[in-house]
Amino acid sequence: MPDDFLRALIASRRDIHARWEILLRIERVNTPLANPDALVFLIGRTLDEVFAVLRVGGDARASAAGGESARPGCACGRNPLLAYFAAGEQALAEGLVLAQAGMPALLPAPRDAAFAELHRVLRRITRREIEAFCGVCQFRAAEPRAAVIPRG
Repeated sequence: MPDDFLRALIASRRDIHARWEILLRIERVNTPLANPDALVFLIGRTLDEVFAVLRVGGDARASAAGGESARPGCACGRNPLLAYFAAGEQALAEGLVLAQAGMPALLPAPRDAAFAELHRVLRRITRREIEAFCGVCQFRAAEPRAAVIPRG
């Protein structure tokens, strides 16, 4: 992501954080762990990671991981990070759009490339976090096991 875009995005961090919290509080709460009061403390850490990855060239790292275009899911639908990252994706997208609005000479190609890079980086982080939580979920579907035939 070009430095001027990243600087503008980082400069709007406080607004992005506030918007993320607002959006998180209007998401449907489907488990006690999805309560916004339990998730809001993660926003700062997630923003730190997004900005750090963008700073070191998030596009190459995110593209190498592959599969970031689809929104990550959860088999049981109880993962509290689904709502958390949906709200974050919207807040970060809004933050970038508002930052770019202050750049009157901005051409469409760099604008769209920055948006796509932010999207890929956040989806990569989202996928990792959702899959990690699902990995310890008590509701995850039992994996089919190969039949073992005892030798007699």
